[in-house]
Amino acid sequence: MPPTVAIVGRPNVGKSTLFNRLLRRRQALVHDSAGTTRDWREGLAEIAGLGFRLLDTAGLEQASAGSLEAGMRRQTEMAIEAAEVALFVLDARVGVTPLDRHFARWLRKRGRPVVLLANKCEGHAAAARLPEMLELGFGDALPVSAEQGDGLELLYGALARHLPLAAPLTQAASPRPIKLAIVGRPNVGKSTLVNRLLGRERMLTGPEPGVTRDAVATLFDWQGQPVELWDTAGLRRRARIDKGPERLAAEDTLRALRFAEVAVLLLDATLPLEHQDLTIAEHIVSEGRALVVAANKWDLVADGKRTQTALRQRLESSLAQVKGLHPVLFSARSGKGVEHLMPVVTEVHERWGRRIATGELNRWLAAATDRHPPPLGARGRRIRIRYITQAKSRPPTFVLFASQADALPESYLRYLANNLTEAFDLAGVPLRLLLRRPRNPYAKDLD
Repeated sequence: MPPTVAIVGRPNVGKSTLFNRLLRRRQALVHDSAGTTRDWREGLAEIAGLGFRLLDTAGLEQASAGSLEAGMRRQTEMAIEAAEVALFVLDARVGVTPLDRHFARWLRKRGRPVVLLANKCEGHAAAARLPEMLELGFGDALPVSAEQGDGLELLYGALARHLPLAAPLTQAASPRPIKLAIVGRPNVGKSTLVNRLLGRERMLTGPEPGVTRDAVATLFDWQGQPVELWDTAGLRRRARIDKGPERLAAEDTLRALRFAEVAVLLLDATLPLEHQDLTIAEHIVSEGRALVVAANKWDLVADGKRTQTALRQRLESSLAQVKGLHPVLFSARSGKGVEHLMPVVTEVHERWGRRIATGELNRWLAAATDRHPPPLGARGRRIRIRYITQAKSRPPTFVLFASQADALPESYLRYLANNLTEAFDLAGVPLRLLLRRPRNPYAKDLD
């Protein structure tokens, strides 16, 4: 496990911009409004062979007990406890504020080495404020611009004094992590579920919708299988999404889906299945991700059997692209039933990456077309499907070679997809069926 470095500071000093710069990709939300980051995020960073785990934290601010800000403060405290070094970020354009002084005292009590960064040092006026930062007691502030990438080479020497010099970060020989995203409408219990799976209060939770703003990844081990677990912001209907942080949060959730391999669509079992739930499911399928449906708050359902039957029937009739969905039922708050989720996730992930031998596929195709022959095509000639092969996995993609391929109706392709799902146990996996016309240079008419 590489050493850990936490980025801390008051709100809106550029912590997330610095985080993205050091990771060399945009993983944290960045917005002009304070408090965009709420849960701390993590990623692997490297500077000239110095590898470390980097944490981006919520802005340090004074807060009353029980408030959302107090929860954010606790998250930052947890990050500091997990870190070997803290990067304390100040806004060089503003200089030292009373809040900076307050949290400098707070950091000294934590007993962690502190590297002071003066961010937004793009001009001479900002650099002129560097001497006043000595009063905080952490030595000279390093002038940097996270936005422009200037001065970050100075970090190497500062961090090297506190961190062991390691080889460049590489993928270990351990199993490849399953990339798992938890998605759903606001306030269905996504962060509570993530905390339950991790066995600790990693994510902020609360009764009000929208507590989670950006997609947060955490690596954990499930029975020897590493899992990269993404908690995401709730997705409302597009017309209801406000501008600013909420729109960025929605975009971040959709980006997390593109990174994911398996997506758990989390439902509130006390509420009927809504159109937005199905819209999210369709987006998961369109991205080619394996789908697991889970119903949270099951302990609050009065008639479980009837509710379960109605949910299965609605999913079966509304999601034609994915068959065999059996919702996992649990209470994330109490933990009852949550132990059934990860076995289903790993099973669906295995199906998503499965490859099927060409011989098996063509034996299946012969049986399927014998039971239900393709319809007639142009000029009353029956369409013939001659051959099938699997082009790729993740998701499973199959190519069908057929005469009059353009005339094969969508209803018959659905029949084949459903039959293929059942025959090869591909429940929860979106299938891709591509049609090709066979090439025969010696025949003028294949029909």
